[in-house]
Amino acid sequence: MAAGLTGAVGLSATACGSEDSGSSETVLKLVAAEYGDASDTGSTQRYWNELVADFRLEHPEIIIDVTTLRWQDANAEVARMVAEGNAPDIAQIGAFADFAAAGQLYRAEELLPISQLADFIPSLAIAGEMRRVQYGMPFAARIGRLFYNKDLFEDAGLDPKAPPETWEELLEAATALRTAGVPTPFALPLGHDDAAGETLMWMVSGGGGLTDNTGGYTISSPMNASTFNWLRDELVGPGLTGERAPGSTTRVQAYADFASGTVGMLFADPVLMRQADRGQVEWGIAELPGVAAPSTTTLGEASWVMAFNERGHREAIGTFLKYVFTSENVNSFAERWELLPVTTPASQEMQDAEEGDAGVRLTPFLESLPTATFFPVGKVSWGRVSTLVAQGIGATLEPGSNVQGILADLQEQAEAADLEAQGPQE
Repeated sequence: MAAGLTGAVGLSATACGSEDSGSSETVLKLVAAEYGDASDTGSTQRYWNELVADFRLEHPEIIIDVTTLRWQDANAEVARMVAEGNAPDIAQIGAFADFAAAGQLYRAEELLPISQLADFIPSLAIAGEMRRVQYGMPFAARIGRLFYNKDLFEDAGLDPKAPPETWEELLEAATALRTAGVPTPFALPLGHDDAAGETLMWMVSGGGGLTDNTGGYTISSPMNASTFNWLRDELVGPGLTGERAPGSTTRVQAYADFASGTVGMLFADPVLMRQADRGQVEWGIAELPGVAAPSTTTLGEASWVMAFNERGHREAIGTFLKYVFTSENVNSFAERWELLPVTTPASQEMQDAEEGDAGVRLTPFLESLPTATFFPVGKVSWGRVSTLVAQGIGATLEPGSNVQGILADLQEQAEAADLEAQGPQE
């Protein structure tokens, strides 16, 4: 459900002129994903409300008409708006490749000066590219790490200062937690809401991944098959992932269970920290365990700011985005929801924060950001492929499953989606 903020931050678009009409005022339509109303941070609506109010003190000639959408609905709703010829000027959502491929976006270099473009953390800037041109400007990022319950570790005779670094150690810890009566030694959420994220974390920890260096899909690689065979046989089969089947377990459920003290370990992002604090869980974090050593990479996720060219407001959009991507504003958003800042200056400022501030809690995640593996959001086919993965990957962990066959089917469908998406453009 959409929630308009025009009354809070500006005038109705129909009451003002535009750049093209020669009016002294330009109205920009901004659509943003709503990340929720945390009791101590306020909603995303509140963030944009405050930011736009401050911006208009310096630029009263630019009106920002803001609408926020549930993050689960934002991508689809913006796609609908674009299809109906009613594209926003700016969107802050999770995908940009379809719009870029259709020629509907401004290039990042058309909007921000070189100095600000250079401030983006390189791994994020590259992830925002399609065919080596940056269209997506990262707005906030998340990194996956191993979370574990220190109290449950102690109760199970495990050292809370020595979390597992390898799959074998993870298996030993999960077995000890089960013996100690922990309902879910390791939560494995492969339910539809975020199965692609959990999938990628396990793939990279096993030495595989979703794509290769050329961008081709590698879902059915031998490394990935080995990973899901191990998960099925060593974690799921013996009951170390709890009573609920991984394919029916969502990330929301896994986070809630961890915060209630019934989950020993799981892969998660910084959002879980505050939720676990509220549940009074004494938690620890570590790098993802790998086959024989800690994984050298992990999942990186970002939301993206993109600017549509339909209404031709490039100059005003650039003026606003220059303000949005100042270090102060980048950090303000990240700190509210304990997400990661997307620019090097903002990241450094956060890491330099005094003890007790968000910087200390987020530093391990920030340190992993440069080497993170991001979803292939620059591929037009990724939206379709991510859905295929989310719907199909849980079957690999069912008893007696043909892991290689399931992954091969997903690979075939991914390649078909990729070929269809490329069309005559390649």
